[in-house]
Amino acid sequence: MAKLWQKGYTLNELIERFTVGEDYLLDRELTVADCAASVAHARMLAEVGLLTGEEAAALERELGTIAAEAAEGRFEITREDEDGHTAIENRLTERLGEPGKKIHTGRSRNDQVVTALRLYTKAYLTTLAGAAAGCAALLFDRAERHADLPMVGRTHMQPAMPSTVGLWMASYAEELVDLLQLLQGVYTVADQSPLGAAASYGVPLPLDRARTAQLMGFARVQNNVLYANNSRGRVESLVLDLLDQLGLTLNRLATDLILFSLPEFGYFSLPEELCSGSSIMPQKRNPDGLELVRAKSGMISGWAAQVKNVVRSLPSGYNRDLQETKQPLLAAARTALDSVRVSALTIERLTVHPERLRAAFTPEVFATDAALEYVRAGDSFRDAYRKVGETPDLAGDRDPAELIAARTPLGSPGNLSLTQPRARLGELQRWAVEQDRALQAAVEDLLGRRVALYRE
Repeated sequence: MAKLWQKGYTLNELIERFTVGEDYLLDRELTVADCAASVAHARMLAEVGLLTGEEAAALERELGTIAAEAAEGRFEITREDEDGHTAIENRLTERLGEPGKKIHTGRSRNDQVVTALRLYTKAYLTTLAGAAAGCAALLFDRAERHADLPMVGRTHMQPAMPSTVGLWMASYAEELVDLLQLLQGVYTVADQSPLGAAASYGVPLPLDRARTAQLMGFARVQNNVLYANNSRGRVESLVLDLLDQLGLTLNRLATDLILFSLPEFGYFSLPEELCSGSSIMPQKRNPDGLELVRAKSGMISGWAAQVKNVVRSLPSGYNRDLQETKQPLLAAARTALDSVRVSALTIERLTVHPERLRAAFTPEVFATDAALEYVRAGDSFRDAYRKVGETPDLAGDRDPAELIAARTPLGSPGNLSLTQPRARLGELQRWAVEQDRALQAAVEDLLGRRVALYRE
């Protein structure tokens, strides 16, 4: 079958291999989204008189079949096709004849691929939001369960001041809530339809861009047709920057869990079934999942930088360089979602050891509290600071639970104040569910069946 750009000559074999790369493999993840967008395009073409109703209906049926096959991994895209768009159009032409040749009317591969990527991105972000919200909810639940359980707070990794397991867990939960807020903003940018922009400059046909946006479940049309194509790589970069931030959070959580589960600490025990063993040391149970969460956060950072480096110096309009933004996005998406789920599973099955946590309190941890007692007695803070610093024994041996209970300012160990952040989490969870339902309903209407835009 012909390539979409075929004009009577054959591309050099090296150039073909070099330019196609792995695009034909990557597009297998985008086939359902491409089919949904093509149905919307066909319906609109019929409504404006560029297709007959019978042609649009035939295209719609065949595109639904292709989407179902793709969801089951049965739709083949070969290197000879170059990409999924060509494979889909060739299939439509093979099965339907003339209608298949008409599906590309008013479209370019440029706005076609951006549209498929936007639908994929929207579906992925709602999936990620659900996983991240679930992880945050777990951390909030365990923070409440261990709200008063003393834990040595550390700075520079050295014992610092009395804290709690609840404060430690809630800190990560609230960080995830902020990242979900950031995700919502990225979703809003992605939630605009580029379809109808063609090759960046529109076409002299009466395309109804608002109609296709509505059919696909987009909140609005991406208005400027040049910006619609210029935004390829830029929207992906926003998604990747979000994933990078998420990776940084999970990286630090993983490091804490590895550190605090060391025998020398013993604050926590990692679930046995989540730890692998050593090939030579029979006693070993290694936190491989958490170690890979750390490593993969660096990979996500690399992918985020890779996309920015691709788009950094491009002129406006489509450039083939943009093909190289697809692989980093898809790879980072899978990696980030898996990292969230590994982290959540670890927190869910984590064992906490109260006796080891309390045993870690030595007099030095109470030094600041001792200094503040002198302040309450009338000393200046600086004099009290020096007095305790020069005579550490003044800190004494105290009950950490009493000191924690006295820490009552908002968000402190003695007053976690989780009502407001949990309410924010609930709002973000409801938003993600609503967006996912609306998107799935639009896709189901287009394809005549329930198939996932984002497949794991």
